[in-house]
Amino acid sequence: MNTRQMRLAIAAHHEPGAPLVAREIAEHGLQYVFDAIPEAVRINPESILTKITECGAHLITPEDSSWPDALDDLQSPPIVLVVKGDAEVLKVKSLAIVGTRNPTPYGIRIASEFAAGFVDREWAIVSGGAYGIDSAAHKGALIAEGATIAVTASGIDSPYPAGNQRLFDEILESGAIITEYLPGVSARPHRFLVRNRIIAALSRGTLVVEAAFRSGSLRTARDAAELMRPVLAIPGPITAPTSEGCHRLIGERSAELVTSVADAIELMQPLT
Repeated sequence: MNTRQMRLAIAAHHEPGAPLVAREIAEHGLQYVFDAIPEAVRINPESILTKITECGAHLITPEDSSWPDALDDLQSPPIVLVVKGDAEVLKVKSLAIVGTRNPTPYGIRIASEFAAGFVDREWAIVSGGAYGIDSAAHKGALIAEGATIAVTASGIDSPYPAGNQRLFDEILESGAIITEYLPGVSARPHRFLVRNRIIAALSRGTLVVEAAFRSGSLRTARDAAELMRPVLAIPGPITAPTSEGCHRLIGERSAELVTSVADAIELMQPLT
């Protein structure tokens, strides 16, 4: 069995993001981890590849030239990635824009404007494809005729949320939808938190636009900080619950306060 097939079998058997699996692969190699899977429960890798192809997607692994090396900085890098669209966009310098699913008009406008501003400077925009700030960021990049990447927490055959299918179709025209989950895997709450580390690692920095005090977006910000990637936050009214997470990051000095695209670009400049 070749490397790609072993990776697929391992990905089908283990939930993504498991530190133990990543550690065993790093210390003992793929063959060791593959051999530990009982033969009775091994899934045929070729059947998975067929499903991926039927979705109009393709598989990439760390052994491929199109693999984004930035993901290797993770403690638990993806075992495989399923990509629909242009895999080359994964190597373009990019900014992650994340935030609440229930934004104010202010948040939507800011996310869109910052996405467009970075796209104008030939950056790609990375987000999670969700409603709210994610959608505003993707749309801002598309309106500016730039590339954007959606990282989903479900299989490529059912990107979440289903109501954003039109947006996903538009993303594919110049960007990509990616996931470490195999076809047939549905979105679950814990998978979004696991997925967030990929958004953080794929990008050179993360911008948080409107986030509640307890928010998955703050997890993405902390994932970025652990990778020593810049974290930026947009301030809002001190009375706005949707800005409490941003103010928390700024108050804890976990994020740099930014009020313009120029501010953000200057903070990201050492990484360009």
